[in-house]
Amino acid sequence: MGSAHGLVRLDPLVDAPAGLIRGLRADDGDYSMFLGIPYALIEEGNPFGAAIPQPKFHTIFDALDDSAICPQLESFGNTIVGNLDCLHLNIYVPNKASSRNSLPVLVWIYGGGFSTGFASRFLYGPKYLVRHDVILITLNYRVGPYGFFCLDTPEIPGNQGLKDQVLALRWIRENIASFGGDENRVTVMGESAGGVSIEYHLVSKHEKLFDQAIIQSGSMLIPGLIEESGRSKPLSIAHKLGFETEDVAEAVAFLSKTDFKLVIAAIVELGLTNRPCVEKEFENVDSIMTDHPINLDLPKVSNMPVLVGFNNEEQLVKYATWPVEQFTTLNFFEESLLKKFVYDEDFKEMEHILRRFYMGDEEMSDALRANITDFHSDYDFAYPVQVSLEKYLEGGAKDVFYYMFSYSGDRNYSKRRFNVTTPGAAHADEIGYLFDLSYEMDAPSTADQLVIDRMTTLWTNFAKFGDPTPETSELLPVKWSPIREKTYTYLNIDRQLTVATRPYHERMAFWELFFEANKHKLKGYREKQ
Repeated sequence: MGSAHGLVRLDPLVDAPAGLIRGLRADDGDYSMFLGIPYALIEEGNPFGAAIPQPKFHTIFDALDDSAICPQLESFGNTIVGNLDCLHLNIYVPNKASSRNSLPVLVWIYGGGFSTGFASRFLYGPKYLVRHDVILITLNYRVGPYGFFCLDTPEIPGNQGLKDQVLALRWIRENIASFGGDENRVTVMGESAGGVSIEYHLVSKHEKLFDQAIIQSGSMLIPGLIEESGRSKPLSIAHKLGFETEDVAEAVAFLSKTDFKLVIAAIVELGLTNRPCVEKEFENVDSIMTDHPINLDLPKVSNMPVLVGFNNEEQLVKYATWPVEQFTTLNFFEESLLKKFVYDEDFKEMEHILRRFYMGDEEMSDALRANITDFHSDYDFAYPVQVSLEKYLEGGAKDVFYYMFSYSGDRNYSKRRFNVTTPGAAHADEIGYLFDLSYEMDAPSTADQLVIDRMTTLWTNFAKFGDPTPETSELLPVKWSPIREKTYTYLNIDRQLTVATRPYHERMAFWELFFEANKHKLKGYREKQ
């Protein structure tokens, strides 16, 4: 074979329990790609309901196309795209993986507020992660109405998109060994809604489907995440599309036969969102969440290593691009508190305290952009993540590694998209340092490449060893220790890596007191018996 080696290009063929799957060799690294493998099917008659596992392939499945996207208003071109044949996953395998040399597995769950997102290489190119000898898997799940109609019926109980993820994780457990992956070393990682999804899997009753978790800017305690009631939504969407009925089942039957583009367009025009919900329990129907997350413990986190953190200016892009006149017309504090608290007359005083804490007695104006950014970043992300840390410790997690991402470079994903130059790291900015964003054609600068090398090494060390810094090196000069009950050590990821304790400790202490004083007003809260 020696002399012919340069001429033969064998595409990899894997014999998995799911059937024979053919992939292709990558041209930007020493790995193979298996693109667009279907793991589940959406039932034509009930596209809003639970998916069913993909039957075994009877012929070779050519895994060559990662373009599938579930129905949504896609945020890059602002166009409605997708189709319902979208429950696919992509597997990127270093060529050294084999049954004798099985590699740890990283599974990526995308964010997008449960209304957008897709798993293709356009955004989540694998080359920076797979060079560290881990297998990377990215998966699609349904978003918007097809993933999160919550109708309190056995057919459409809610959280179908999360149940798609469960089917994908089961598929991975059953098949990944055939690709040279270690099914007992699966780390699930997700950002924003993807990170939130991981926490929902930790509270759910289904079996434990992963061994470690990386949660970026996500917590199931983020305000405004839980759908309060979704039963009227099919009625208003059907009405918008010219079908008059007061019967939810009739509306759903109509929408099931309607082109998804019209359904999504109606939702966009009506300004509706579809999010995870507390499900009503039905016999023989799988559920993810049957109580408000605020009341739930995390028993599945017991003995599990977790890596979790947030970005130092999560809401930076939102307020850097906010028009000046809107600062005087909106009541930021009341609107935010309404997402989480039962807001009545007694609560007005709390709003005043909050306002004084972040703004003193200043009138709301454009000059307070930074204060509003701090308030919203703390309330929506930094503080919920801190509460999650407490839940991990209470649940007996093995080691909890806490970070804050603060780096401001040319690959900060959100700032670059919205042309924001203010220093700091906004929501989702870290993605450009973990993944090869194929639409960013420039090679990374030296400074950005260093951050890519550091982050991908930390993240993959965690996947391999359950410890991001098993030893220090020139690249990783500091030891990142896990948090303890009284010491919240964290790694600040910036131009330098530094270790400190309790980010924004004064603001976080304020929120601890605020929530403790008002927990009886929290939506969904039950006193523990």
